[in-house]
Amino acid sequence: MTDDACMPPIVSRTEWDKARAELLVKEKALTRLKDAVSAARRRLPMVEITQQYIFDSEEGPKSLLELFEGRRQLIVQHFMFGTDWGEGCDGCSMMADSIPPLSHLNAKDTSFVLISRAPLRKLLAFRDRMGWTLPWVSSKPTTFNEDFRATVDGDERQAISVFLRDGERLFHTWSTSARGEEPFMLVFDLLDLTPYGRQETWEDSPEGWPQQLPYEWMRLHDSY
Repeated sequence: MTDDACMPPIVSRTEWDKARAELLVKEKALTRLKDAVSAARRRLPMVEITQQYIFDSEEGPKSLLELFEGRRQLIVQHFMFGTDWGEGCDGCSMMADSIPPLSHLNAKDTSFVLISRAPLRKLLAFRDRMGWTLPWVSSKPTTFNEDFRATVDGDERQAISVFLRDGERLFHTWSTSARGEEPFMLVFDLLDLTPYGRQETWEDSPEGWPQQLPYEWMRLHDSY
């Protein structure tokens, strides 16, 4: 139970409608800004990939080209899972939990794949534990992780990369990391709708709101 000090003020429906309308103006501005940023992203230049990468997959060795599965676009989640790790990263797992059925992406000529450095057998065993059906390949035989800054000086990094295909020519069009990956973590958007938000110490919340250090609350979904 929370006390009155940790709750929003109580007002009439008329007062609430007024406050909600004022916030809606900001929300619509945010939506328009997001649209503008997405438009700028579509105009980014791209870099051709000439390095040959061969990944370990369930179907045997696969090239980066084959990961497109014949589609024009490919989204890669660089999933943190080091070669000597026993299980995958909590945050990366939360991201994977939020990925919808790939049929929706596929309908827009876009493929999706998880890529990690751990051996394929570890990746597939962990995928089974998590109940996912997402395609997952190991980059262990390649320098793919290092080349796309998903492994830096031996340390694993969360990242997202996007690629475009023109026939057999492949191009790197966009990457992000850190908070840039939040669109992949639906739980944050859902929590942002609530009075207490994400309940993390960096947030600008009223005095007395429940908060804890960022990310320390995250667990694998079968470990809470």
